Amino acid sequence: MNQERVFKVLLGPHMTEKAAFAAENNQYVFKVAQDATKPEIKKAVEALFEKKVAGVQVLNVKGKTKRTQHGVGLRKGYRKAYVTLAAGETLEDFSGAE
Repeated sequence: MNQERVFKVLLGPHMTEKAAFAAENNQYVFKVAQDATKPEIKKAVEALFEKKVAGVQVLNVKGKTKRTQHGVGLRKGYRKAYVTLAAGETLEDFSGAE
């Protein structure tokens, strides 16, 4: 996997309260590209952070329906990945975030 694809697969960290609790269990949450696959996400995290990945779970978050003065609209949805690192591995970048 080339370096350009790594940055197109991983769009950024997804920091929420639920993600903070997941980080305590060695699981980190990333926003990923719509066309990203589990093996691509695994390779991207291993290449970017140089850590061993134990597993990847991916889910699609649907955009909310919102009513406006001009009718009904739909917010943009996104895809996120829960990446579980191997035992003994941690990401220090996530520990002090927000």
